[in-house]
Parts: sequence; structure tokens; C-alpha cells
Amino acid sequence: MDTSCELGSDESSYEIFKQDSLFAESFPLMKEIRRQGKLCDVTLKVDNHSFSAHRIVLAATIPYFYAMFTHNMAESRIKEITMKEIEPHALESLINFAYSGVVKIDNQNVQGLMVGASFLQLNKVRDACADFLKDRFHPQNVLGIRHFADTLGCAQLVTSADRYIHQYFSKVALSDEFMGLSFDDLIDIVRRDELNVPTEERIFDACMKWVKFEQQTRAVYLPNILANIRLPLLSPQFLADNVATEELIRTSHKCRDLLDEARDFHLMPERRALVSASRTRPRCCDYVVGQIYAVGGLTKNGESVSTVEIYDPVTKEWKMGEAMSMLRSRVGVAVMEGKLYAFGGFNGTERLSTVEVYDPVHKKWNQGKPMRCKRSAVGVAALDDLVYVCGGYDGVTSLSTVECYSPKTDSWTTVAPMMKYRSAGGVAPLGGYVYALGGHDGLSIFDSVERYDVTTNTWTKVRSMLNRRCRLGVATLGGKLYACGGYDGSCFLRSVEVYIPEKDQWQLIAPMNVKRSRVALAANMAQDAEKLLQWHVKFRRIHHS
Repeated sequence: MDTSCELGSDESSYEIFKQDSLFAESFPLMKEIRRQGKLCDVTLKVDNHSFSAHRIVLAATIPYFYAMFTHNMAESRIKEITMKEIEPHALESLINFAYSGVVKIDNQNVQGLMVGASFLQLNKVRDACADFLKDRFHPQNVLGIRHFADTLGCAQLVTSADRYIHQYFSKVALSDEFMGLSFDDLIDIVRRDELNVPTEERIFDACMKWVKFEQQTRAVYLPNILANIRLPLLSPQFLADNVATEELIRTSHKCRDLLDEARDFHLMPERRALVSASRTRPRCCDYVVGQIYAVGGLTKNGESVSTVEIYDPVTKEWKMGEAMSMLRSRVGVAVMEGKLYAFGGFNGTERLSTVEVYDPVHKKWNQGKPMRCKRSAVGVAALDDLVYVCGGYDGVTSLSTVECYSPKTDSWTTVAPMMKYRSAGGVAPLGGYVYALGGHDGLSIFDSVERYDVTTNTWTKVRSMLNRRCRLGVATLGGKLYACGGYDGSCFLRSVEVYIPEKDQWQLIAPMNVKRSRVALAANMAQDAEKLLQWHVKFRRIHHS
């Protein structure tokens, strides 16, 4: 049949047909052909294991085999090739990946798979393994993962592990892996500026535990270790009570010289410039900036809201975050393990026992395990690995009960109740205790203060504040407890007082410039707490709880 006359003689007229499913349909067929053992032209051997495959498939999908089979190497002609530097199970998984584009990564195979992928130059599989390990960083394993990544030359995973170590150093230092570090690896970590610690005391304590873990062999390293700890940044009290009393330091001339240098730093400020800057430079974990979350609350019309706003200190802007699943005002909040918890509150109709948990990584609120009791105007404090939810108002009466939440086990336990029924009180951790301040019971506003001892499960009364306060702000700084503003039953307050636990004594300090009730109080950390105290406060017009 001559189509030139019927369809024209234009030689540029043509049509391209493309079957998009061809490749997707072909590789499963190749996989099936391999399963049947047909047309295979190469066998890969590892230890006592043999795997048959097709050279063309391996060369097309795995860079290592492309180089081997297309560059006239001896292996391009022989039937059986012995592989090294790779585990049998990993090789089998990666050959299957070559035919399917799918590989299963789990806790048991991730290391062998990552080694094999690196060896075969399957970079995307290697990166997937690195991401898998990143998602499973834990204070107990991050040092081991970092060492593994370093041996593979996986810079991306090393960097991520370092960031985690910096951010969670205090917990990493408690791990078995930390105790097993070599001297060089220990020094590499403790000399870093980026360590995120509230005080240099954490680093000193961690290093002393490392030395004493194998004291006979490690004591010789102590002078070099102390030279990398920023002793001048330790408080004079800590230097006297903790550093100077260490027998290993007292018996070493080099250690005593470093201790004297730190003491002189505090006693003779005019000579501070003579001290090495590496020992006086404050640590600064720049990428642990954090954000401020404004959670729930009341509108000017007195309506509860579920909305959340987030302030970014870097951009200096507020933006809307993911709203909670329900309306909440007078809600208690706490941060634990990088997650934000919202406890109870008031939805405009009833008091709540529900809990919501915000994961900033996935930007999602999830339902937490509810409290055993409905609570609004509640006090919350995070101490160690637990959150203590104290008192509040259940819609009928003020509460004295205290519930303790463990994020690790997602479980609630009831601990000893407070001595007072406290609604709209202040709650804060200090020195291993949980303090409850002020508040009211529906009839009277308190000046009383009590503290909870987690080791004995008991509340003990301590010295009362100098003023009655409910709806007050509470914060800890420099080993002291600060109570700010609030309401005394007749007027809003601007007075501020500080509690010194060693003396069991309250003292008035400079008042705020403005009277404030329902004040939120936070304090930044500073070496000279008395001089560098900064208040960050917010006034909210919220009515009786």
C-alpha cells in the first residue's frame, strides 16, 4: 500500500509513540527471570553465599558494577566474582534493589546496608540509611552512630550527630558510650563552643565521671582535660565546694594551677585579660535558638481560643502555628524532650482533663494521655524527665492534688497532694524540688509557699512570701526563685520578691514599672545573675479562674 499519495509526501511528518509503563513493567519481569535462574551471566560470592544476576542490570543500576563491567576489567569476563567489604545480607538486599528500586531498612540491617551502599556507590540508598539513623538519634547511641559515620566518611551524618551531641550534651554525657570515649574523642567534644549547657558545671561533672570510670588509667589525663574545661566560668561557690575538694585535683600541681587561675579570675577582675580566651569564652549553641509559643487563651470578649502563634527570634516575626484540637484558656504548658505539652484548661463551657502534644518537627498536635482530673488555672513544672501538674480549678473547687506525667512511658501517676488547695498559683522547679507559690482556694489568696521533694514524695512548708499573690509569675535564676506581680485581692501588683533557699528567706527587689496580673515570667541564664537579670513579661486580661 502506497501511503505517500493518500497522506502526503511531507517527509517531516511523523509520530512518536511512547509507552510510559515499559520500564516499570520490564524490571519486575527481569526480577522474575532472575528468580527462575534464567539468562543469568554472573555470580557474586560473599563468604559461603552466592547470588546470581544479570550483568546488564547490575551495570545499569549500580555504579560500582558499571565501572567493573564496562572498563575491560578481568571481572567483566569471568563468570564468578568474589566480593569483599560487604555483608552477604546487605549484598542480597542491594541486588534486589537493583531489580526493584525498593529496599527495606530496619534497626538490624541499617549499618550493613549503609556500608554496602557506600561500597557500591549507591549514594541515595546510603543517604536513606543516614536519614534512618538520624531519626533514631538518642543520648545512648549518638556517639556510636557518629563514630560509624566517620569511618564511612559520611560527612552529612557526622554533622547531624555533632549537632545532636551539642544540643543534648547533658544527657549524652550520662551514656555508656560517653564513658567509653577515648581521651582524644573526649577532648574533641568538651573543647567545642557549641555545647548547649546551662552552666559549665555540667561539663566539669561529666569529665570527672569519665576520669573516675577508669581512674587508674585516666587520672593522668586530668590536667589536659581541665585545661579544656572553662573553669573561670564556674561560680566561686562551685570552685570552692566541688573543684577544690576533688582529691585528684588537690594532688596535681598542674590542676591546682588551673584552679588558682579560675579563682583569680573572680577575685581580680583587672587581670581577666591575662586568662586565655579559650577558657573564658561562653559556650553558645547558635542553632539552638528556640521559639516562643503563645498557646490558647482568651479573646477580649472572654472567649477561649485554640489558636497558637509562634515567635521566631531570628526573623523577629510572629506567625500562626497549628491550632490545637480544642479551645483552651487558663491552660498549663511545659516543654519536655523538644515537645510542647498543653495540659487541661477551660474551653468556655467546662474544665478539661485532656492533654495535647505538639511536635515541632512534624508541625502537628497529637492527643496525649488525659489527666485523671479536670483542671484549669493549673501550675506546671518540668523537673528531670517528669512533668508535675499541680492544683488548679475543676469547675467546682480549687484543687490540692498533684499529677505526675512521664513522657517516656506516656503514663500518669498521682503523687502526694499539696498542703494547700491552690488555683492560679505559681509553680516552678528549683534545686531538685518543685515549688508551689501563692494562688487561692476560692476564698482566700495565699502568701504561703511549699515545695515537693521527689525522693520522699512529700510536700514541706517553707518561708511564706512577703505578699499575698495569685495569678503571679514565677521563674528561677541563679539558684533563686523569683515571684513577680499578680493580684492580692484588692489590686494588681508590681512588686517582685526573691527566695533564697539556703537561707529560707524572701527579699523584696526592685519592682516592675507597671502593675501586672496574669503575668508570664521567664529568666535568661547569666553568669552574674544579680547584675544581668532580665525580665520578659506579658500581661493578659483574663478574669477570675
